[in-house]
Amino acid sequence: MLSSVMGERGRAVRVAFLVAGLAGVSSLLGACQSDQDIDITAYAQSVEPADVLYNQGLANLQAGQLTEASRKFEAIDKQHPYSEFARKAMVMNAFANYRQGQYTEAINTASRYLSLYPNDEDAAYAQYIVGLSYYRQIPEVTRDQRTSQRAIAAFTEVIERYPDSEYVEDSQAKLRYARDQLAGKEMQVGRYYLERKEYVAAANRFRQVVETYPNTRQIEEALARLVETYYAMGLESEAQTAAAVLGHNYPDSQWYADSYKLLKTKGLEPRENKGSWISRAGARLVGA
Repeated sequence: MLSSVMGERGRAVRVAFLVAGLAGVSSLLGACQSDQDIDITAYAQSVEPADVLYNQGLANLQAGQLTEASRKFEAIDKQHPYSEFARKAMVMNAFANYRQGQYTEAINTASRYLSLYPNDEDAAYAQYIVGLSYYRQIPEVTRDQRTSQRAIAAFTEVIERYPDSEYVEDSQAKLRYARDQLAGKEMQVGRYYLERKEYVAAANRFRQVVETYPNTRQIEEALARLVETYYAMGLESEAQTAAAVLGHNYPDSQWYADSYKLLKTKGLEPRENKGSWISRAGARLVGA
C-alpha cells in the first residue's frame, strides 16, 4: 500500500493511497453484439483497464494535478463499477475533491463509499474526510454554526466507530475546536441578552455553555457572566456559587478577579452552595 502525507495544521496525517497488489485486471467486452449500430472496436478503444486508470490517478495526485486525478478515478467508477479498483478509487476521489476545496463533492463521495463499504479497511479514512470537509467550512463564531455541528458528528463517528484508527487523535483536536465554536456562539447570544438586561435569557445561554461545553475556552467567561447576571437579578447565592466555582478552577483568571470585585460591592464573597446546579456542573470542569 502506497502512502502520502497530508498536512493538517503543521503535522502530517498519512493518506492511505490504497495501492494494493492487485493482479492486472482488464475490462472484457461482451463477445457478441446483435445491434449492428454499435461500433464495438471504438468502444473497446475508449475503455482503459482499471489498474491503468488507477495508477494514472495516483500519479496525477502525487503531481498535484488534482482535477485530472479526479477524472481518472471517476472513469474507473463509470467503466469498471464493480471492480476492486472502483472501490479504492472512490476514496481517493473523495480525497482529491477535498484537496481542491470541493467539499460538497468530497462529502458526497466519501458518504457513498461508507454506505457501500461501512466495514472496509478504509472506512475510517472516508469518515475522516467527511469530518475534514465540514471542518474546513466552519464559519466565524458570529455566523450560523450548523457546519460545526456536522463536523462534530462526523469526527465523533471517527472516534467512536474506529477507535483504533490513526485519525482519532486529529479528530479529537478538531472536535474540540468545533465544540468551542458552538460554545462561542452561545456566549455571543448570551452577551446580547445581557446588554439588553434580558437576564433570564442571558442566564440560560451561559448555563448552556457551563453544562454542555465545560471544557472549552469559553468556560471562564461563562461563569463570570453568570456571576454578573445572577447579581443583577438579585440571586446572590447563585452569583456567589458561580464565583466560587470560577475561583476554584481558575484562581488566577482575570474573570475571577472581576467577579470577586463585583461581589465585594455588596459586601459579598464567593461561597459555594453545594445544592446549586452550578456546583454540580463545576465538578465536571478540567480544573475541578
